[in-house]
Amino acid sequence: MSPSLTLILLAVSTAVAVFSGWRGARPPDLSMGPRMMPWRFIMLVAGALTFLLLIHLASVLGGRTFPV
Repeated sequence: MSPSLTLILLAVSTAVAVFSGWRGARPPDLSMGPRMMPWRFIMLVAGALTFLLLIHLASVLGGRTFPV
């Protein structure tokens, strides 16, 4: 994967993590009904993807990789 694609995916996953963290931290509004989106789980998945993309970006840009 090219570094530009990795940076784009990194920016998108970070934005999704921040947005879903904001939505998940809002207090529940019972007049609107129950929340149907699991915002905290989406934030967790997007944060994990961000972390993996940072590791991938470091290895693409010449970071040291350890032998398997």
